[in-house]
Amino acid sequence: MFASKEDHKTAELISNSSNIIGKGTVLQGSVETFGNIRIEGKIIGDVKTKSKVALGQSSFVEGSILAQNAEIEGRLDGNIETTEILILKPTAVVNGDIYTNKLIVETGAIFNGGCKMGITTKEIKIETMNSNGQATKSLTPEGAQAV
Repeated sequence: MFASKEDHKTAELISNSSNIIGKGTVLQGSVETFGNIRIEGKIIGDVKTKSKVALGQSSFVEGSILAQNAEIEGRLDGNIETTEILILKPTAVVNGDIYTNKLIVETGAIFNGGCKMGITTKEIKIETMNSNGQATKSLTPEGAQAV
């Protein structure tokens, strides 16, 4: 529960944000967000969101992914955990373990690793940063929906 209406409003605005890592972009380090994230470039590090991760055809992620929902069209070398639905599109290549509640694998998708389905929902915790770059309290927007 939030301490004030202002905290709730801030969390709601954050969860509705969208992020894009464009084609040709290389990011080294972990990414954490409340909002949706679309990756067309390359990330060497972990990705964590309380919403949806979408990996485009040109994407490459070397690290783990933790999200509410995910749709993979590119390549992932690492584990992926979704609390709701994971969709592997025909161009997807996943080299790692999958932990999800529901899995959709379309014809042509490649998956090398273990798979555990029907996992119990766990809370994805993301801390916010203040202006000094220090971690502050963790906002947990209630009822945030992926688009």
